[in-house]
Amino acid sequence: MTLENLQFRLASRPVGMAKDTDFQQAAEALRELADGEITVKTLYLSLDPAMRGWMNDAKSYIRPVAIGEVMRAGGVGEVVASKSPKFAVGDVVSGGIGVQAYWQGAATDKTASFFKIDSKLAPLTTWMNTLGMPGMTAYFGLLEVGQPKAGETVVVSGAAGAVGQTVGQVAKQLGCRVVGIAGGKEKCDFVVKELGFDACIDYKTGSVRDGLKEHCPQGVDVYFDNVGGDILDAVLTRINMKARIVICGAISQYNNTTPVKGPANYLSLLVNRARMEGMVVFDYADRYHLGVAALAGWLKEGKIKSKEDVVQGLENFPQALTMLFEGKNFGKLVLKVA
Repeated sequence: MTLENLQFRLASRPVGMAKDTDFQQAAEALRELADGEITVKTLYLSLDPAMRGWMNDAKSYIRPVAIGEVMRAGGVGEVVASKSPKFAVGDVVSGGIGVQAYWQGAATDKTASFFKIDSKLAPLTTWMNTLGMPGMTAYFGLLEVGQPKAGETVVVSGAAGAVGQTVGQVAKQLGCRVVGIAGGKEKCDFVVKELGFDACIDYKTGSVRDGLKEHCPQGVDVYFDNVGGDILDAVLTRINMKARIVICGAISQYNNTTPVKGPANYLSLLVNRARMEGMVVFDYADRYHLGVAALAGWLKEGKIKSKEDVVQGLENFPQALTMLFEGKNFGKLVLKVA
């Protein structure tokens, strides 16, 4: 029996929020493998805010997804057929699977960049979160760009999200005071009571500036920004001398139909001799194993936690993706495919 590969392809470039009609479902039969190739059955897909940027036809750190191309996405899967010495049937791998039921191609494909993972070390959903790209983003973004020191105050926006939750927990391991920014009482309670942040500001019910004055009386030394917009502006009014601002993402701006809103308070960088620097996780790919080792150690010791929000069914991809931009996910958003 020939297996069919259900795929979601980019049908049009979204204007504002991505819609169902911006994607086209396709089904194609799996082919026979050539020498050096593998077939990977998708188990889980990682749904990330960056996916919205990949749909735009604009210069970025990675080429845009082409019209008609399978939507780009990281994932975890199982090798179900192999004609490569690099992977054996039954291996569990992580890489750029794309939004589809199966991936086929050369085992050495640099776009997919598959590597074996140890499913005994942590649940597969954790490999989509703390031990996956969000965790590596948090780990290297905080340590390499933020460079926190014990006793400093670290502020994290999107604190209950995939990257934010790990940033704050790692900062606590380093001896920092950590203040999160999140939307809603449930998320703020989780950030403080479950993840161990010192405080969390609910941007939905109060003023972020007032919250920063209350919870960061000595100012902000490191700000890890996942949202951009007004919240970035508010934090810039509270930064200390030689503060470091890590620009990881700007989810508040990704669906704009008008120009991206930049920081009006950027002169605070000058006054405080502070630094604002962007980071892209792919720059640290050759050191992922170091991040995995550190984070896995803390997970095993119970010093940090990993929370995922799992949605069932590949067919629900478009609706699940919008959850990210409506704030409906609680933790790292993962799509369970098989």
